[in-house]
This record gives sequence, structure tokens and C-alpha cells, in this order.
Amino acid sequence: MRIAELSRTSGVPVPSIKYYLRSGLLPPGERTAPNQADYGEKHLHRLRLIRAFIEVGGLSIAAVGELLQAIDAQGENLHQALGTAMKATLPNQTSTDSPHLVQAREMVDRLLTERGWGIHPDSPRIETLVAAAEVFLRLGQDDVEDLFNKYADLIAQLAPHEIEWIARRKNTDEVVEVAVVGSIIGATAFNAMRSLAHEVVAARMLSEDKDTN
Repeated sequence: MRIAELSRTSGVPVPSIKYYLRSGLLPPGERTAPNQADYGEKHLHRLRLIRAFIEVGGLSIAAVGELLQAIDAQGENLHQALGTAMKATLPNQTSTDSPHLVQAREMVDRLLTERGWGIHPDSPRIETLVAAAEVFLRLGQDDVEDLFNKYADLIAQLAPHEIEWIARRKNTDEVVEVAVVGSIIGATAFNAMRSLAHEVVAARMLSEDKDTN
């Protein structure tokens, strides 16, 4: 298909497609003339991925580029591929000058140790968790460790189901793509459902308070 048809089918404007081509996010089409190229299903699929990452996941062009590189990486086994994909979705956000950083790191270390989660100490995912804990502590939420432990309990139940869902894919490329999409778009869906549940529970609790007064 020509670029105009690719635009109509994908819903992505032609100028955006040309920008993604120049940025390397979208692979070039098959050249048919000096100023013409044909595009196929792989381009349509890649455009849908890019749109999902940007419009739903809220990622920057630079972040999308990193994720697509992880998806396109070759020669990795499934475990390595999954780790590469997850690393690209969780950058290091730790504030190194925070007075609460040591407390946050100790809290995260306790959480991981008590559950026997043998994760490499240099994992960027640990740094992201430490960064989140540091923000809570900086805002005076000193009882956040209890909340994090409840998160960990729930996630320990959820994780096997998510990994089993990812592992159904037939090859490494599909595993990486689904891991990335699941991490970003799945987190968006999870947070949306979490917010909806908060609304329901808050309304119920307020109603119960009224009934008791």
C-alpha cells in the first residue's frame, strides 16, 4: 500500500508517518520509484504500536524509540528478552540528594528480602521502586511501608498469571512485544480499574458513615 493508504488504514496522519520514518521508529517501505514506496502489514502493526505507546501510554518519542529497539533486538533468550523489555519501560528516577533516600532504600530492601525476591541489586526496577518510596516519605507518609507490603502481596498473586499470558507467544519477538505492551498499556488499564474501585469503595464507605450518624 502507498503511504496515503497506510495513513487511512492506520488513522495516523501522513506527516506523522513521515516523521516516524525519519526518526527510525518506522522501518522504510519497499522502494518502487525514487519518490514512492510500498508499505505492508508490518508497517501497519508498527504504527499501531507507536500510537498505543504515545496516546495511551503517554510516552515520549525517545522512550518509544528505546522500546522499539528492545522489541527488535535479536539473539536473546526469552528471559533475557523479557528483562530487556522491562528495563526499557522503567528508567531510573531516584533523587540522589534526598534526605529520605537511605530510608526508602532500606524499606525496599526489607520488602524484597522478606519475600525472597532474588533480584540483582543494580536492577533499574529496584531504583524505580526506591524513587517511589522516597516520594512518599518526603511527603510525610511514614506508614507507606504497610501499603507497599500490601501491594507486594497482591502483585505476587498477579505476576504468575501475567507471565503465563506473555509466555503463550510463539517466539522471542512476540514475547518482547507483548511484555512491553502489557507493561505500559496494562499499567494504564490497571490504574484505571484501581481508580474506579477507589470511587466505588469511597462511595460505599461514605454511605455507611451517613447511615451510622
